[in-house]
Amino acid sequence: MKKEVTGEAVIATSGGVDSTVAAVLAHEALGRKLHCIYVNTGYMRKGESGDVKELFGGLGIDVEVIDASQRFYSALEGVTEPEEKRKIIGETFIRVFEDRAKETGATFLVQGTIAPDWIESGSGIRANIKSHHNVGGLPEKHGFRLVEPLRDLYKDEVRKVGKELGIPEEAYNRQPFPGPGLAVRIMGEATPGRAKVLQEAVHIAEDEIEKAAKAGECEIPWQYFAVLLPTKTVGVLGDKRAYGYTIGVRAVQSIDGMTAKYSELPHSVLSRISNRITRELKDDINRVVYDITSKPPGTIEWE
Repeated sequence: MKKEVTGEAVIATSGGVDSTVAAVLAHEALGRKLHCIYVNTGYMRKGESGDVKELFGGLGIDVEVIDASQRFYSALEGVTEPEEKRKIIGETFIRVFEDRAKETGATFLVQGTIAPDWIESGSGIRANIKSHHNVGGLPEKHGFRLVEPLRDLYKDEVRKVGKELGIPEEAYNRQPFPGPGLAVRIMGEATPGRAKVLQEAVHIAEDEIEKAAKAGECEIPWQYFAVLLPTKTVGVLGDKRAYGYTIGVRAVQSIDGMTAKYSELPHSVLSRISNRITRELKDDINRVVYDITSKPPGTIEWE
């Protein structure tokens, strides 16, 4: 007979498909021994914290919201290289959880790691494509035993599990959002100011695409978002010269995230996105471009 494992556990609940399914599974197994934590890194989407709290409230799971934005801003100050960003974010997450574990006595860390995370992070004979914060971004030393119930599943399989668990469709079919958040959608240094600009741009892109899909103008993409480029270009604002940043819009169709084809969004939709972004963010953005690269050769995220 196997000895029953006892102890407290913490889980990071971002509101994404993977962490939500992992949280529901862990909650059914551990009940009050599971401490669900949502960490506001400062690089979340607009309104994300409230949405996550509402989601888990509907699932009957208590979630603790920790505002660690200043901690993440400080850790990423001056950092521009994507792999370095991901590893810093992964370690900062762990340190936040360790601090919380000291108060709860938790010795286990449950993660929503899925197959593409460790495949792309590389190990052994596998090449590193990018270090996912929950795999390649983990520090070598930490105070937890890892539990990863979804480790061998792909995104489409995780969605099926979520459906079987009775999770609302809007949750298990939610588009993917990277664990490092907007920090890897800001090319170059992810400053608080740039994060705020990108939050608004992502909100506009998502809003216009979702409205267009609802109106039957296009199929809802598998994933859709905006990125902020680090270089400035010359533009015109009124009758004056402007010098602003560029926003890249990205939308793809995929099944499991391992390959993807760019979505052929109607020009009318792209035009509305561009007009809103350059109008509502006119002090920072003067150009919008659309990414028509599939995976491969590109990845879905830009970093």
